[in-house]
Amino acid sequence: MVSRKRAKKAPDVEFRSEALAQALERQDMAAVALALRNGNTVVPLLKPGRRDDPLDGGEVWTYRDPQSGDVALLLFSDATNKPENLPPGIGLYSAAWLRSFLAKHRDTITTVFLDIAGPHPMQASPADLLAALDLGA
Repeated sequence: MVSRKRAKKAPDVEFRSEALAQALERQDMAAVALALRNGNTVVPLLKPGRRDDPLDGGEVWTYRDPQSGDVALLLFSDATNKPENLPPGIGLYSAAWLRSFLAKHRDTITTVFLDIAGPHPMQASPADLLAALDLGA
């Protein structure tokens, strides 16, 4: 019996936003807003969506500070920037999704961290990001 090794299939989607990475490197909020409006963002997932259901995007992971109860949404320019101690699942979401998610959870999410562990972290309020996303609507 001949053993055949399957070649690993390359992912169909690259989990990176070069425009967002460059904007964060420059710490340029206007460029970050433009990158978020016109590209995708890597989001950690508590539970990935079902592969056979394109409408199931998974369950987004957020961080709740145990002391204050504040909730943070973490976004990444590249899947490799996501710290290992976060849930292993990731999703790649559009500006429309981000706008909808922030609007839906605006009373719960207190801050948004972009590339929290580096290499060029930035923090913004959900209101500021919504305003930036709405400029492109």
